[in-house]
Amino acid sequence: MNNLIKLRINYTYLILSGLFVALLIVCNLIANKFVLVDLSFLGFSEPFILSAGVLPYPLTFLITDVLSEFYGKKRTNRVIITGLVASVIILGVLLLGSAFPSIEGSPVNDEEYNIVFKNSWRVIGASMIAYLMAQLVDVKLFHFWKNLTKGKHLWLRNNGSTILSQLVDTILVVSVLFIGVKSSKEISSMIFDGWLFKVLVALIDTPIFYLLVYLGRKYFRIPTGNTLDLEAHIE
Repeated sequence: MNNLIKLRINYTYLILSGLFVALLIVCNLIANKFVLVDLSFLGFSEPFILSAGVLPYPLTFLITDVLSEFYGKKRTNRVIITGLVASVIILGVLLLGSAFPSIEGSPVNDEEYNIVFKNSWRVIGASMIAYLMAQLVDVKLFHFWKNLTKGKHLWLRNNGSTILSQLVDTILVVSVLFIGVKSSKEISSMIFDGWLFKVLVALIDTPIFYLLVYLGRKYFRIPTGNTLDLEAHIE
């Protein structure tokens, strides 16, 4: 493998890792806002009640699937752990910001800051528990299906791993956030809405996953059907 391909492998890994961490942090920061998503054009009679953080979150699973496809389980798990560490650091920074009172004339006063970020410790805490479990499940299932099908049927490992891991994630994060706060009926409804929305996104992003794998094979010059381990070429 020539030096140009090695550089492509390294830079692509860094870019995907950076995108993953950035999306994860954004999901946590906007998770306190709940929105209605109307998908009546797809035949749904009722709008989905979702945390705003759910909207970009499925993209993190698409990225880990791409990482798993090209870089293997070990490298992908390292990115997941990096995201966890970044979330802990962000939590510390938010708490640090709340420890100092705002000055007169500050564009954001203490009340406004606390409304947006005071509950972030609970959101990020819930998210970290759910995120770590779900992402590790996703990677494990992805490689299970990949090994079982001997590298064939991209749609199966993409959707099979994401749909099940998103169910784990949704149950954990909603339960940690709202048990004792909302009724069991409300919690069940939020879990169902959140998971179903993620399933729809997983199905929609399947052709995107196929395209990214196709482009990745061209970019890294990997023959179709070859499961070259790019992890060995990361320096």
